[in-house]
Amino acid sequence: MKLSVTLPILTGWLLAGALLPAFGQPAVAPEKLDTLVVTAARAPQPIDQVAYSVKALDAGTLRDIPAITLDGALRSVPGFSLFRRSDSLTAQPTTQGVSLRGLGPSGASRSLIVLDGVPLNDPFGGWVAWTKIPRAGLSRAELVPGGGATAWGNAALGGVVQLITEPVSGSSTQATLLGGDYTTRSFEIATTQAAGRGSVQLLGRMFATNGFRLLGRERRGPIDIAASSRHNWIALRARQPLGANLELSVTGRAFEEERGNGTPFQNNSSREKFASIGLGGQPGGSFSWNAVGYVQDQSFAATFSAVNATRTAETPASDQFAVPAKAGGVAWTGSWQHGNGARTNAGADWRTVRGETREHFTFTAGNFARLRVAGGQQAVGGVFALHEQPIAGALRGTIGARVDGWKDTDGHRRESDRATGVASRNDVFADLDDTEFSPTAGLVWTSGRTWRVRANAQQAFRRPTLNELHRPFRVGPNVTEANANLRTERVTSGEAGIEWSWFRPGAPTGTAPTLQLGATGFTNDLRDAVGNVTIARGPGVFPIVGFVAAGGVGRQRQNLEKIRVQGVELSAMWQVAKSLSVTADYIFNDARVRRALSAPAIVGNRVAQVPRASASLGASWRGPAGITFTPRVRWIGRQFEDDENQLTLGEVTVLDLGVSKRLTEHVDLFVNIENFGDARIETGRTADGLVNTGTPRLALAGLRGSW
Repeated sequence: MKLSVTLPILTGWLLAGALLPAFGQPAVAPEKLDTLVVTAARAPQPIDQVAYSVKALDAGTLRDIPAITLDGALRSVPGFSLFRRSDSLTAQPTTQGVSLRGLGPSGASRSLIVLDGVPLNDPFGGWVAWTKIPRAGLSRAELVPGGGATAWGNAALGGVVQLITEPVSGSSTQATLLGGDYTTRSFEIATTQAAGRGSVQLLGRMFATNGFRLLGRERRGPIDIAASSRHNWIALRARQPLGANLELSVTGRAFEEERGNGTPFQNNSSREKFASIGLGGQPGGSFSWNAVGYVQDQSFAATFSAVNATRTAETPASDQFAVPAKAGGVAWTGSWQHGNGARTNAGADWRTVRGETREHFTFTAGNFARLRVAGGQQAVGGVFALHEQPIAGALRGTIGARVDGWKDTDGHRRESDRATGVASRNDVFADLDDTEFSPTAGLVWTSGRTWRVRANAQQAFRRPTLNELHRPFRVGPNVTEANANLRTERVTSGEAGIEWSWFRPGAPTGTAPTLQLGATGFTNDLRDAVGNVTIARGPGVFPIVGFVAAGGVGRQRQNLEKIRVQGVELSAMWQVAKSLSVTADYIFNDARVRRALSAPAIVGNRVAQVPRASASLGASWRGPAGITFTPRVRWIGRQFEDDENQLTLGEVTVLDLGVSKRLTEHVDLFVNIENFGDARIETGRTADGLVNTGTPRLALAGLRGSW
């Protein structure tokens, strides 16, 4: 019997003994320690003293969200989204860029994603390979939309998402084994063992799924097959004290991934080797510091095709047979605690990347006739300082600044005939460099445990990636050209927020609030945003983009002079009883093109891939007999696929359901059903009416152990 049919029956059995008794549990708030977050300032600080909006998800929350992928779990925060609505279970890696608060989604993230302080954004393209991030062994995730750029610099203009693993200390093991629909299977482990005065940690995952078909049922043909995926990775971490106030940490990781993208010819693969070394010290009670250096060597390959109108055959369009990229960087951060409650954080960092695309294109007479090699090198480095200071009573202020220098060198694009070697294009682009200034200022006012009011503003920048500057690409009949003349993106952001907390009478200090409500208004003026601008409609041969097939469009990456994104976020958390909590989040986004000299027709249009509104409702209910129930409802409003606002992706409501039961002191049985109602999630639409869809109903069951 199909697993998605049997699992709801098992789910109902697990819930039957817990439904009524759970509501009879006494309403007692759980104990809570002061929450420290590190992302906004690159150093630990109480969350109540941060002027930015910060969303922190602990290990238990991330574990219990009924989503097979980490990025799928993070979508519980409505302001978090990938370029498209599909998650990393099936999404092509180059579409996995992160957007926070709808700040101009694209394949290249406008938000910085870091793992334990090291950037995860792809060196060549800026997207994020979510599959190489651990779920077991992950301590928490911190999301800082609209903030953090002064501490982190380039690529953080939309905010920062930091993923933090459990400390390498003591002896413990976590393991997860699961299986389910579409022959999906996975095993992940994180084990830590003491080694002398230090500890070593081994993390790893093996994952595979046969996948599902991506094209909507109404247009599928024989050429449309399931989008399969498999990946494996292993990481080794070690921590060793070097003295009373000094500690050394070392990390090594190897990763490989293979994906099918919905037709026999279209596939992609990724490989990565990564190593880092870190030092941390606290020579005095008021001063601490940490430093890290890292290197990354990766490769990527992908094939693309054009499919005929009847979906019976495909013609190869390009073979991106190698995209080698290397990255390296260093960073140092120091934190000073002052006697009057003030705190200063300062540091410096530098990162360099080099990469190029090597691809065959122009398929004729059964072979690719031409070769393209394009890429370059980028380097960005900066220094920053942030100072927090009590001003008067419960009012606290933050001020900071960052100065970065960047340089693009060795930009090139060469195209030649494969048979003769004769070059048809040999572009060498001038080296470029500039200096960027990223200031920030904020205020936080607290009134006991009840009210917290905050406001902040910042400026930030993002240098276009090597991919945006130099790599054209084709998806089906649509062609998008690169643009080596792209200017640096810059944004001015501001937000103001208020939070109200209510505690049950007699609740001791240090407990979590029984009810918490929050509202944040935000605005972003994004200048010179890189967008895919439509400049041709097929069929025909056009300047810049070349041949465009019937039903296809030709686009080029261009700077849009101004995009304005403004809106409001609402949140609520209610601890109904000791065993039951409910959360609700809503975001309204008005993201529009305000000035575009190269494409005046799109001025006033909504930014592509940004829903006007979205919301999430979740609950966690711990019943008797060790049963936990975690439903989640996500609503995504209507959005547009294209810059011209001609291709609509409909709104959708998705129900996810998770149930777990404690089997022993160390082992849990869990059941997750994503998209319980099998809703149609439209993830892409072409001008000739083809619609791609996201994850259908996906049922999984497994065992989770920790000891």
